[in-house]
Amino acid sequence: MKIVPAKEVYEFWFNEENKKYWFEKNEDFDNEIHKRFYDTWEAARQGLLYEWRKTYEGALAEIIVLDQFSRNLNRGTMLSYAQDKMALILSQNLMQHYPEYKDRPKDEINFIYLPWMHSESKEIHKQTEKLYLDLDDEESTKYMKQHKEIIDRFGRYPYRNEKMGRTSTAEELDFIRNNGFDFTK
Repeated sequence: MKIVPAKEVYEFWFNEENKKYWFEKNEDFDNEIHKRFYDTWEAARQGLLYEWRKTYEGALAEIIVLDQFSRNLNRGTMLSYAQDKMALILSQNLMQHYPEYKDRPKDEINFIYLPWMHSESKEIHKQTEKLYLDLDDEESTKYMKQHKEIIDRFGRYPYRNEKMGRTSTAEELDFIRNNGFDFTK
């Protein structure tokens, strides 16, 4: 198993050239993540990157591996979401142990907050709303509100149902067909 240093994950993710792929489906980008970081992702899933949490940069890198790389490596499968709870806990931990995160660039803060947005908990989404409003980033706040509306309405993300083996209600199916907000593409 080849585990890369946290700094390599951090520098890869926040490289100016890669930012354009953050929220878009791109097979080449996904393949690059697979080639360079698959073993690191496997180690993170097993909780083996705990040493990374000794630094802010390492803690953020572990969140990115679990929250973002999971989506790139497992697009269209339930494994895309399997690490969400662990990423949320790591985000909460980072915020508690590194309060100076609030002084970091908004891009970094957004990736600390994304595990909150990915949660299917209404209570977590109440807290997420405050985090994003305090961030004062119009674009991120817009997406947070779209996510929160879905959780407030359904208590889960309907577009995940099929991938997670859940049965969709008629209302959820109608939502998927007509409004979608399928953030998984």
